[in-house]
Amino acid sequence: MKILRINSKNPEKEKIRMAINALKKGGVVVYPTDTVYGLGANIFHKEAIEKVYSIKKRPSAKPISVCVSKISDIDKIAYIDKKLEKIIEKILPGPFTIILRKRESISPTLTAGGEKIGIRIPDNIICNELSREFPITTTSANLAGEKPPRSAEEVFEQLGESADIILDGGICKHGIPSTVIDMTESPPKILRKGARIPLNGL
Repeated sequence: MKILRINSKNPEKEKIRMAINALKKGGVVVYPTDTVYGLGANIFHKEAIEKVYSIKKRPSAKPISVCVSKISDIDKIAYIDKKLEKIIEKILPGPFTIILRKRESISPTLTAGGEKIGIRIPDNIICNELSREFPITTTSANLAGEKPPRSAEEVFEQLGESADIILDGGICKHGIPSTVIDMTESPPKILRKGARIPLNGL
């Protein structure tokens, strides 16, 4: 396991590349987001997803959300129309998780057998760089039921050396989990109030 201190505003390219290479090989990488630290794995690598569940001691009946780099990437993993896209553009990038209907290519392991998937585009350049080549998981880097970590030190206290790489980007901006919005409902429904509640009118 490697702990790499990384510049949160101008991340070093070689450190990002090292993390992406680990993800390509089925590794698990801890990284900072705009809310709390996340546990990342390549969503198209079944064993890597299973490793994330194992590290967190997370019940397999609970789905894991996904991080993508930009709004246009959402269409690759979930169903989205122009109306929804305009709504999403108001809040992403930002501290929100949006729930959409998943595409058939998405592993049921990731969604706990369900037809919906949670998607994030954090307001954080490290996340954007890590997920540029392929989507990664973005569940909080904590043991199930424990406090989500704001810092790499808090991650290590809970998870020890179970991840392949920890990218230490300092303290996360918000320090609490994202607000979750189910976009499959009309109007969209807030399932969890988190870092910031969206403006009325969604």
